[in-house]
Amino acid sequence: MILEMKNIVKTYGRVVANDNVSIDLNEGEILAIVGENGAGKSTIMKILYGLEKPDSGEIYVKGQKVSFNSPSDAMKMGIGMVQQHFMLFPPMTVTENIVYNNEQQKYGFLDKKKNIEKVRELSEKYGLDVDPEAVIRDCSVGTQQRVEILKTLYQNADTIIFDEPSAVLTPGEVDDLLKTMKNLAKAGKSLIIITHKLNEVMEVADRVVVMRAGVVVGRVNKVDTSPEELSYMMIGRQLMNLDIKPVKTGRTLLSVSGLTMGSESGKKVLNDVNLHVDEGEIVGIAGVSGNGQSELIRCITGLEREYEGKVMVDGVDVSNKTVDVIRKAGLSYIPEDRYLWGSATEASLSDNLLMGEEDSREFSRKGILNQKKIDQHADQLIKEYRVKVDTYSQKMKELSGGNAQKIVCAREVERDVPLTIACEPTRGIDIGAMEFVHEKLVNKKENRGGVLLVSSELSEILKLSDRIYVMFEGHLNHEFRHGEIDDRKLGIMMLGGEVHE
Repeated sequence: MILEMKNIVKTYGRVVANDNVSIDLNEGEILAIVGENGAGKSTIMKILYGLEKPDSGEIYVKGQKVSFNSPSDAMKMGIGMVQQHFMLFPPMTVTENIVYNNEQQKYGFLDKKKNIEKVRELSEKYGLDVDPEAVIRDCSVGTQQRVEILKTLYQNADTIIFDEPSAVLTPGEVDDLLKTMKNLAKAGKSLIIITHKLNEVMEVADRVVVMRAGVVVGRVNKVDTSPEELSYMMIGRQLMNLDIKPVKTGRTLLSVSGLTMGSESGKKVLNDVNLHVDEGEIVGIAGVSGNGQSELIRCITGLEREYEGKVMVDGVDVSNKTVDVIRKAGLSYIPEDRYLWGSATEASLSDNLLMGEEDSREFSRKGILNQKKIDQHADQLIKEYRVKVDTYSQKMKELSGGNAQKIVCAREVERDVPLTIACEPTRGIDIGAMEFVHEKLVNKKENRGGVLLVSSELSEILKLSDRIYVMFEGHLNHEFRHGEIDDRKLGIMMLGGEVHE
């Protein structure tokens, strides 16, 4: 046994994040840890990686009792972590990122050639194809993830923790990642995966630990279980089969025509983009991150106002108008970054759920807010969206990422407006919450609303969308109706390829 965590307890105020959690890991094994948001899986991994200290419990690495005060302590004991949000320096090369702070030197000076050779050797040894001299900002997301993995291997990690490793990858990149994981295990590395994607668990894991409400509720060998059993253990009930029926479309709720925007370098970030969303439909945009989706949504929502072309929301010309004007025209928006764009982390949950409605007659009179009504509104949404909170007066930053996402979704989906733009609406939330958000988006379209869905989860795009646009290098290249394309073909088109029947 390479690693053992015994009876770990971790509390945050009155919240018990880990309640006597015990986990062990064998050499060359792939262990998956699954569970709902707030189940405690991220906390236990933060403790293992030295980002948090347990209140009680013991950690043993190769039979030796250890105590970690920082990630560097964990790394010294051979434990590395590939974060969901990559910790890379975009202007630096692949090699510079991998060897950072531990460079090969010659006569007291940086030996650039030796560093490049070292990275190339490591890349070939583990089958992780990278160009050692490429600049990170020019690399695909899949390549950047390989760089993160090589960083941990360069630091001699024997145990590697993967936090939601496929969250931003295309289907082809996911296949490559799963192959890499298997190769690492064959080479004697031990892996722990935190993931919501049970199909990936079934593909690579040897064992699965299921957590719920801070405790371990199941330990199973992969060969002895199924996705259905795992999901039942995770959420304590069977998942519903969401029946998505086509709805007769009505008036146009969003019309974008000739949208063009340049970058500082002169290159077109958006190139003559044309799209529409009608009453009674969910329209998906599929694309690899960095191909103009974020800029397109910023233009539509008023966060970007330096562009050419026309944007109409429910018949109102909102081209280059402010966020407030556009929202009042009939638009709600779930942003891709729940913290940067979607919330005020230092504000209370009730204040976050009120945002954008401060001047509503329901919540204020003559500029004076009705706190009782605001708190009742927050309480209702928190209960309806099953957000795990202590109290609606606590700060947004105190919630887990998934529960913070539910707060943003609740606020925007429940606004009484015809059009919702949903960017990565289920990023970082568990399958039970994902099912619930999907149900809410479908309800929106069935109630004569419209949804523009931007997601890196192709299964989400394919499942929910009545129509799908494919975005590549700032241009919408293809349009498909529901059922006309699968995830493999869509993945190829997202990378600029063509699919021939």
